[in-house]
Amino acid sequence: MSEMLFRDDPYMTRAKAQVVAHTPEGGVVLDRCLFYPTGGGQPGDSGRLEWDGTSLDLATTVKTDAGEIALVPAEPQALPPVGCEVVQVLNWERRHKHMRMHTALHLLSVVIPLPVTGGAIGPEKSRLDFDMPEAPDDKEGLEAELNALIDRDLAVTEDWITDAELAANPGLVKTMSVKPPRGAGQVRLIRIGEGDEQVDLQPCGGTHVARTGEIGRVKIGKVEKKGRQNRRVSIHLDC
Repeated sequence: MSEMLFRDDPYMTRAKAQVVAHTPEGGVVLDRCLFYPTGGGQPGDSGRLEWDGTSLDLATTVKTDAGEIALVPAEPQALPPVGCEVVQVLNWERRHKHMRMHTALHLLSVVIPLPVTGGAIGPEKSRLDFDMPEAPDDKEGLEAELNALIDRDLAVTEDWITDAELAANPGLVKTMSVKPPRGAGQVRLIRIGEGDEQVDLQPCGGTHVARTGEIGRVKIGKVEKKGRQNRRVSIHLDC
């Protein structure tokens, strides 16, 4: 399995790696991967690979059926050969927007403390779906509460618990549609705030900013009805 550099340091933008395989679909598998693969509502990273004076633009990053991380070329092109050393260059602007959005959605689940039935992250617009029979009465108040949490500049950190500990604490799982990965023996938690300042703790494998103040101001957009008991709440980055 590839070493997950994106998890160790989500702010890393360049890294060397070695090509270990090509997928039947034309993807590239590396021994250590800078790029986050599509999952948990967060899109896969884009960027490029550089080697021997050549470069390969990457459209996205995915997980294969075997669980490997595969880099997907933007256009058909000769791939770096197996065994070749490459330099990974991340599309940082896009990744950073995903990091800001993902952390903002965790805070949205704090100001709307209802079960989450779905979600999607984008660089300009993101959303959570809630088990919410009626639309919120005060959207402006929710937006103000969300931005107040962001302005507190709370630390965003990770922790790990065992599968058994998660099973004993089912309330940690807010998302009904996406279950945390089990079977590896441990589950990653994202914590927002520390000690008495903690406001959120939930399983998540995505990339996040280091402090909530880095998100910047957000706006709550449409609240759409998606089924009898579901409401879709969208957010936008203000800058």
